[in-house]
Amino acid sequence: MKKFIVMIMLLLPLGLVAQEIKIAYVNAGEVINAMPEVSAMETELAALKAQYQNYLKNLYDDYTQKNTDLIAQQDSLTENILKMRVQEIQDLRDRIENYQQMAEQEQQDKYEKLYTPIIEKFQKAVEQVGDENGYTYILNPQALLYTSKSAINATDKVKAKLGLQ
Repeated sequence: MKKFIVMIMLLLPLGLVAQEIKIAYVNAGEVINAMPEVSAMETELAALKAQYQNYLKNLYDDYTQKNTDLIAQQDSLTENILKMRVQEIQDLRDRIENYQQMAEQEQQDKYEKLYTPIIEKFQKAVEQVGDENGYTYILNPQALLYTSKSAINATDKVKAKLGLQ
């Protein structure tokens, strides 16, 4: 029985070698950056960022002005008014910090919302090219340490599947 198991273990790799393994690679960055959805996404994200920066600038300007006014008037203010103004400035600083965190989170959420369908579309095209051409594996060359000159570059096929130049 042991001899039979050893024989099967020795023959098993021969069966795997008999299968044709076709490996291709796709430059994912090149394909994704060529997709028109990416430039539309970048434009939308830039507009959103500008909107947040504009509001944040207004908050900073208000903060700076209140600080300047407080410094200029601190000797002429009563202790209670001075405390109220200091508290108002601290509240504004806290509001700025909260706004920055909220803006960063919203921008990240928007990026993910816009980028996910792009990646899904790319992945679907890669899968279709793989199925149509009988590739066993399609790799991204940026993650490889070595690629043979005879390796199949499927980047143009994926671009064609997506209707890109």
